Amino acid sequence: MKPSDPVIATIVASHGRAYIIEQADGSRLTASARGKKTDYACGDRVRIKVLNAEQAVIEGVEPRSTLLYRSDQWREKLIAANVTQLVIVAAPVPSFSEELIGRCLIAAEAGGIEPLIVLNKCDLLEADAARRKMAFWRGLGYRVLELSAQEHIAPLLPYLAGQISVLVGQSGMGKSTITNALLPDARARVKEISVALDSGKHTTTHATLYHLDAQSHLIDSPGLQSFGLAHVAAEDLPGLMPDLREHLGGCRFHNCRHRAEPGCALRAAAETGAIRADRMALLYRLQDELAAAAAY
Repeated sequence: MKPSDPVIATIVASHGRAYIIEQADGSRLTASARGKKTDYACGDRVRIKVLNAEQAVIEGVEPRSTLLYRSDQWREKLIAANVTQLVIVAAPVPSFSEELIGRCLIAAEAGGIEPLIVLNKCDLLEADAARRKMAFWRGLGYRVLELSAQEHIAPLLPYLAGQISVLVGQSGMGKSTITNALLPDARARVKEISVALDSGKHTTTHATLYHLDAQSHLIDSPGLQSFGLAHVAAEDLPGLMPDLREHLGGCRFHNCRHRAEPGCALRAAAETGAIRADRMALLYRLQDELAAAAAY
């Protein structure tokens, strides 16, 4: 093959406008995007032009099976492509955001990606309170795995087998610890936890793809403190939330926004406690964010 011939490679790390790509033979090159185009993600299969033994240029992207990204009214940020599983990592300390979990689950449902919630650091005394919170997600049918990654990573292995999984979650939840336990040579830096701020310090600054074996792969992503969903249509939101979805079809108006319209089945369910108030509040917050994004 001539150096100028286009070839297919996989993005295994993304650093803003710079990428590390892996060719079919396992060799790696640094690559940049052609022109100003930067909407590539870790896990993308891309067409490249090899420049020399170390560098290449990305010419375009192959069709994606899935795409996970977070977006708000100002910008869209790709997280990972061609993944089959979204592993949402939470922990008792620092405290985790149930709203962030809810947003990640909506993104998974919208993208056709199987979600798995991992409650890490279950060896801590604070774990019981976190378990009680996780009961809600279990009740909605989501898989929840309890884990103590520093002590015993084995329970996670069956869930990763044959999957292209991406780890997401707030900083300090233990994503890099999980990566280190699975791949000791990965040298992913473990985040220091700031007790005073009750949040983790960001150390992973880019998404990286690791090979667990020939059929199983893992993408570690930067810590998330927020997760916008501007790429999701407002009318689709209730259908992406299982507890709201089961009440759809009962509203008086087919285009009900579930706010002030009479005969709303969702608001009626919320009044009886069948839908939690914070879940309706999340729906309204997302609707408002999407309206703001549309008007921006």
